[in-house]
Amino acid sequence: MTLISSVDRQDAGTVKSALTSPLILLALVCAVLAVLLTLKLTLPIGAFYWDLFIYFDAANRIWNGQLPGVDFFTPVGPLGYWLFALFVKLFPDGQPLLIAQWSLMAVTAPLLALVLADVDRRSRLISLALLVPFLVFQILPINVETYYSFPGVDGFGIYNRQMCLLLYVLTAGLVFARGRATVLITIAGSMLALFLVKITGFAGGALICAFAFAAGRVSLRTAIGALLGFLAVLALLELTTAVVSAYVGDIAALVALNEGSILPRFLQAASIHFMAFAPLAILTAALGLIGLPDILHATTTLARSRRVAALVALLDRDVFWLGMVTFAALFVETQNTGGLAFIFVWPVLLRILVRAGGAPTWRLALILGLVAASALPTFVQVIHRGARALVGQIAYVDLDAPRLGTLAAVSQRPELIRRAAVMLDTYQRFPEAFDHLADEEQLPSFTLYNEPDFHLTWLMGVEEAVKAIEALEAARGVRFETIMNLNFVNPFPWLLDRQAPRGIAIGADPFRAVPDPDQAVLRSVKQTDLLLYPLCPVTVANRLLRDLYAPGLAGHSRIRLSPCWDAYVRDDLLARQ
Repeated sequence: MTLISSVDRQDAGTVKSALTSPLILLALVCAVLAVLLTLKLTLPIGAFYWDLFIYFDAANRIWNGQLPGVDFFTPVGPLGYWLFALFVKLFPDGQPLLIAQWSLMAVTAPLLALVLADVDRRSRLISLALLVPFLVFQILPINVETYYSFPGVDGFGIYNRQMCLLLYVLTAGLVFARGRATVLITIAGSMLALFLVKITGFAGGALICAFAFAAGRVSLRTAIGALLGFLAVLALLELTTAVVSAYVGDIAALVALNEGSILPRFLQAASIHFMAFAPLAILTAALGLIGLPDILHATTTLARSRRVAALVALLDRDVFWLGMVTFAALFVETQNTGGLAFIFVWPVLLRILVRAGGAPTWRLALILGLVAASALPTFVQVIHRGARALVGQIAYVDLDAPRLGTLAAVSQRPELIRRAAVMLDTYQRFPEAFDHLADEEQLPSFTLYNEPDFHLTWLMGVEEAVKAIEALEAARGVRFETIMNLNFVNPFPWLLDRQAPRGIAIGADPFRAVPDPDQAVLRSVKQTDLLLYPLCPVTVANRLLRDLYAPGLAGHSRIRLSPCWDAYVRDDLLARQ
């Protein structure tokens, strides 16, 4: 008898209410989220928030005919950018972080619906137990990690959250779905999306799929069908757009930029996520010890018979499922900073709970305690931080920057907004101090990019630049058709309805995400009408970007655009009167 068998019997003996149907609940949630994206909402700005604006740069490029990887260098796959570009067109007034977060449901909701429909035929309770955590993690733009003490949302790690949500759907399908078509579509769809979101997630998903095949949960016919479907879509993309080969090339370039030993990253990931990893490791060890006699017997049987059925009998056990998925989750976290670490272990934990009935009291208590310790802290952490952000916003004020459109759909404590304005003035009045810090390879604050007031200052500076560009164009009688920003993010083409130069990396971190420019890139820089160089504050990263693209600045003249911005303007445009 399983732990929830009595509930299942009651479930089978009553008419299932439509109100508790997981498919109806999922559809209702999607409808509500779509309505919310039509409203002009604000969210409390949080740490590393400017990562979100990479998506505006990508969307502008996409709508101007550029392809991710082909026409501009990307740190991750194209799917997240394509979804954002589509949804920001459909919901132009939507809060951009919510668009980035919820647009993934165009992929995850249909795939999860297939899994839920399959599971619901046998157990309404299990299907709901899969749906509810997914909705919490999918709806809230919150990471597991906390980088700032004040309540706020997380505009960074978006593609890491997307990757973990896709892995959640994949794992749920592999663990609980029984229909061959459901399993095939779930594998093909999830793995395709993982490949096109972030290669690390694809590698983690491949580990889980390989184990599921070895454990007999995926038949050879289903595996071949999923692989052929996956390859067919990639081949079609490559033939029509060349995106796949370009993406693989970008991955190779990033690997070259970020070489290093993998062992320290495993140790770091285990340390950062100790809250989840430690109880998962203990639970895995406990299940191994409890089932050791059976495991030894199955191992002996496999050694004697060497049959596939004996291998399946050995591997299809809770301890090996948990160990493999936990390892895959840890591997995924070796390449991430921010996200929803370990959430896709939940379907395996749910399987353990389902199969725990009939165990002795002490064993049941041990399993329940360790499952709770493994799952609840992450679940509660995300809900807690989301609730704090929602409630804390009551006392916040909105950023007043009308020229920025939805980029300024943020709020924060009044004292932080005032501090941002004071810091902007300080950068302008005392530039020598910040030049000195940059000379010493120091930021104005050691955790500058964590701090919401920096991102507020940056947004205020962007609005200043937009107004200054428009004033310069009016004074000179010119129009800058291509605009580049020697900074991490380039929102100006989106804000001014212009174009970004082709070949330039988005999310321009010169330390780990900008390859050395080749001649084609430098040619593109030379042809750019206007390049912006931020001064509020001067940073080592911005200096490195300027030096990296310096050969392409020939034929441009540097002028003071505003107190916070210098500009490199093409000489032939400056000559016009």
